[in-house]
Amino acid sequence: MKWTKTLINTLREDPGDAEIDSHKLLMRAGICRKNGAGLFTFMPLGMRSLRKIEQIVREEMNRAGALEILMPALQPAELWQKTGRWDTMGANMFRLKDRGDHFMAMGPTAEEEVTDLMTNIISSYRQLPVTVYQIQTKFRDETRPRFGLMRSKEFIMKDGYSFDTDAEAADKTYWNMYKAYEKIFARCGLKATPVQADGGDMGDSMTHEFHALADAGEDGIASCPSCGYAANLERAERKIEERNDAECPAYEKVATPNSRTIEEVASFFSLPPTSFVKTLVYVADGTPVMVCVPGDRDVNEVKMKRLLSAKSFALADARTVEEVTGAPVGFAGPVKPAKADIKIYADFSLKGARGMIVGANEGDSHIKNVDLARDASIEQYADIVICGAGDMCPKCGAKMELKRGIEVGQVFKLGTKYSDAFHTVYKDENATEKICIMGCYGVGVTRTLQAVIEQSHDKDGIIWPASISPYQVVIDLLDPDNEEVVKVSDELEKTLEDAGIDVIVDDRQDRPGVKFKDADLIGFTVRVVVGAKGLSKGGVEIKRRDQSKEEMKIVPPDQAFDVIKELLV
Repeated sequence: MKWTKTLINTLREDPGDAEIDSHKLLMRAGICRKNGAGLFTFMPLGMRSLRKIEQIVREEMNRAGALEILMPALQPAELWQKTGRWDTMGANMFRLKDRGDHFMAMGPTAEEEVTDLMTNIISSYRQLPVTVYQIQTKFRDETRPRFGLMRSKEFIMKDGYSFDTDAEAADKTYWNMYKAYEKIFARCGLKATPVQADGGDMGDSMTHEFHALADAGEDGIASCPSCGYAANLERAERKIEERNDAECPAYEKVATPNSRTIEEVASFFSLPPTSFVKTLVYVADGTPVMVCVPGDRDVNEVKMKRLLSAKSFALADARTVEEVTGAPVGFAGPVKPAKADIKIYADFSLKGARGMIVGANEGDSHIKNVDLARDASIEQYADIVICGAGDMCPKCGAKMELKRGIEVGQVFKLGTKYSDAFHTVYKDENATEKICIMGCYGVGVTRTLQAVIEQSHDKDGIIWPASISPYQVVIDLLDPDNEEVVKVSDELEKTLEDAGIDVIVDDRQDRPGVKFKDADLIGFTVRVVVGAKGLSKGGVEIKRRDQSKEEMKIVPPDQAFDVIKELLV
C-alpha cells in the first residue's frame, strides 16, 4: 500500500480537549476523529487496528467453544422491564419510541435480549453447555464523556453469554472464558491484570475485571505484591488486627463551634483523624441508616449496598439527616440519635473502639470518651471502607499497594437472575424442568485499542505491538524519483505482502524528517529506510519502533526480509 493512496492525516499539535496521552495520540496519529462529545469516527488506520483486535477476540472466543451471533442493537423495553433494569439503568440508557409509540432502548448491553433469545431455543440438557457472543456497537449516555474512547457514548464491545445446567458446569465455563481473556489481551500486546470486582447491577457477586495498569486509569486497584491478591477498590478487602483500646471514662459533650468536618474537629481537639468516628446518614431503599467509619477513612458505598442487599443506596439529604439525628449535617453520631430505632453499621476496624470522639447529634457539639460497645447500639460490624495503601492484605497480611487501571474486560457469574426472569429452563435426563445457570463476558474492543496506546507510547508517539499495528512495516522511500530506490522498495513491499506482512510505503514528496516523525507518531512496528545514499553504501536501514537509533541495522536489500521477519516476532 502506498501512503499517497491512503487517507492519513496526522497533527503536529495536541487537540485542546484531549486530557491523557492516549487520547492525544489517537487524534494526532489519525486513528480517530471526534464527531461530538463521546462520539468518534475511526479513520482507515484506526479501522485496521480495530479489525485486528476484533479478529483476535473472535479467534480466542471460537477456540474456547463460543458461537458467534449478532443481535439487534435496538431492543424492546419489555425485555428490560422483565428484570427491572429499565428503571435501574436510569439516565445511562438511550431510550426512544417507535412510530407505534413503543419504548425501545439502544442497547448498552444484552443480557435480557440474549436470555429471551435462548429461552425460545433451549429445551434439553443435550443443548448445554452453550456460549454465544457478538461483537457489536453499544450505547451509553455518559454523564461526562471524556478520555477519548475510554468513556464514550458509543463503543464496540464483545459481549458473550453462557448457559449451563448447574453451578459446577457454570464454574467450568467461567474459568474457560477467564483463560480466553488472558490470551486475548496477551495477543493484543496488553498487560492486563485480573482483579476481583463487584457484580453491581449485573447479578451474581462472582466476577473478575481485567485492567490495563496505567496512571491514567479511572479505576483504583488494591494489590498485594507478596501473594498476588488484587481487587478493584469497590471490592477490595483488608485484614484488621483486633483492637485493644484502654478503658475510658464516661462520655461527655464538648462544644465545638464552627467545627463540622473531620479536619475542622481534628484541629479543634488537636488530635489526628484516627481519634474520631465519622458518621454518615444514608437512605437504603427508602429507609435511613447510619454508617460509622474511622475519621481518616471513606465509606465504600458499593460494599454497604451489597451488605444491605439494597437496590438503591445514597447519602441522605439535609432534611433527612436532621430528622434522624436532631442536628444539622456535620454533627451526626452513633450515641442516642433522634431516631432511636435507626440501624447503625460500623466498619469492623471500630469493633472494640474506646475513647473515640463522635458527633453529638446536636449542632456545634461533639462527644468525647465514647466506647462504641458501651455507648452505642451497633447493628453490625463489617468491612465497609475504601481500602488504602498500606492496608493489610486479606490473604497474607502483607501491606497492599494502590494502582490505577483501565478496565478492558470483565467476566461475571450471573447465576439465575436473568433465567429466572425469563423462565429459561431445560429438561434433564429425567424430563425434569430445571433453570439454566448463566454467565456473562465482556471485552471493550475500542477501549482495548486505546489502552494499548496508553501503555505503549513515548514522547514521539505510539508504539504498536505487531499483532495490532495498522501496518506492521513502514518503508520510508526517501528518493521517490530514483528508479533504483523505487525498485528496491517495490520488491521488498511485494516480498512482505506475499508473506502476509502488512506494509505501507511512504512515497510522499516530503523531507526525510517529516516521514520519520510520522512513522514514529503513528507507531508502525518496524521502520525500513530505503534511499539512494544508503543503497550506495550497500544497504537499507531497519529498526523496530521501540529500539534506539543505536540499535538500527543496516543490511543488504536481499537480507532485509529475514531481518524484518525476525523483528516482528
